[in-house]
Parts: sequence; structure tokens; C-alpha cells
Amino acid sequence: MPDDGRDDATDPTAVTRIVVTVDDVVTALETNWRSDRHTVLRITPPFSGRMRARLHRPNPDDEASSAIHVDPSSLVAEPPAYPAPDETADRLREAGTYTTERHHERHTAAIAEWRDGVRDALVDAVALSTPAGPHRVDVAYLG
Repeated sequence: MPDDGRDDATDPTAVTRIVVTVDDVVTALETNWRSDRHTVLRITPPFSGRMRARLHRPNPDDEASSAIHVDPSSLVAEPPAYPAPDETADRLREAGTYTTERHHERHTAAIAEWRDGVRDALVDAVALSTPAGPHRVDVAYLG
């Protein structure tokens, strides 16, 4: 391999593919939409062609790190709207069929549908933010 002066272990452009579990993508996206906690998928050096992206909650120490944070929404093409409990309750009330138990069941089903919708909308590639600018990589999913 020609010597181009870069150290692949510290150069994020050495990454050609990231591997992430589908559950981590869904969990990170859901956490970001349901709460004020920000969750990302983190790729940590040393960098190589194929890297795992793992669920991570950023903290102030991350600023000094050369890890790459991937926003979970960048891995989903047109994610479905997250179901709000109040909307589920309103639909049941409009139909005259509201009960606490039915609300819980319908909302649980709506969340399961949302999760399936996210799984169906996963992208095959994503641009990583690197010091050299955006770097496009393939994405492989586990699970």
C-alpha cells in the first residue's frame, strides 16, 4: 500500500463501513425523541476499514476525544413520526372506546409499529463528520 502520510489508526477517513445493531439505532432515536437526553452512535479509534458504532450518551469529556458521533436520525430515511400518548388517547376518546387499559395496549402497539417503521427505513450509507469534512461510508446492520 502506498505511503500517503496518513495514520489509518487515527484517520477517520480510513473507515469504509460501520456496523451497528438495529436495536441501538432504534433505541437511540427513540431516546432522542422521547426525552431531552441526547444519544448517539459512537465510533472510537483506532480506526480501520470496518468499525462498530455503539450506543453512547455524550459527555463533556467527549470534546477531547477523536471518536466520531453519528446522529441516529442520519441512519433512517424519512423516519415515521413518533406516536404521542395523547394522540392515542384522543383517537380512542373520539371513537368512544377509551379505557386506561385500551389506551396502554393501543399505545404499546403504536410504538411497536413505529419501531418496525424505523427498521424498514434504515439507509445503506451515511456521511460521517470528520476533521477533513464529510466522509461517506457503507452501513451494515446486525439483528
